[in-house]
Amino acid sequence: NEALVMLSEGANIEDIDNAMRDYGFPVGPIKLMDEVGIDVGAHVTEVMSPLFAKRGIELVAKGKEVIDAGLKGRKSGKGFYLYGKEKGKKVNTAVYRFFGGSERKTFAKSEIKERLSMAMINEAIYALQEGIIQSAQDGDVGAVFGIGFPPFLGGPFFYMDEQGSANILERLIKLEEKHGSRFKPADLLREKVEKAERFYI
Repeated sequence: NEALVMLSEGANIEDIDNAMRDYGFPVGPIKLMDEVGIDVGAHVTEVMSPLFAKRGIELVAKGKEVIDAGLKGRKSGKGFYLYGKEKGKKVNTAVYRFFGGSERKTFAKSEIKERLSMAMINEAIYALQEGIIQSAQDGDVGAVFGIGFPPFLGGPFFYMDEQGSANILERLIKLEEKHGSRFKPADLLREKVEKAERFYI
């Protein structure tokens, strides 16, 4: 969702994808949407929206508009990228009209990495807090093998233990102050900081 938020704020598709590949993901989040299918992503957004709304988070729900324009991703030959001879290397600039218009601006690679990675890390904590996953290890294995979280970082929970929960909390608080409630730190993270506990015992 944060990738689409930044896209709506004027970020370039290739800047978002390049930043997250540089972070260590095998494929950028926008390209991944094309590979999975924008229609599939739109369905996931529809299902998840009420759950995020309980936390005061509004998901970017542009999927239907994009699909109605015939853009479903790789399987339809075009989505956020154009497919064919270019093999998905050329950005489909026509899609920008659904995300604030053709005028784009440059975001620092460091900001893209921070916002997208911290959004994922915070959601991982919420998943553990709400019992969606049973352990930090489950979350790390799922993140690395499921969404391509950089394996050299060990997964979101291992990364938090390495960085220190207090460091992660401070970064999320700064992001919440600047960008709103979607970065509100999970209570479990605050608890870990207060008790000086790690996710891995």
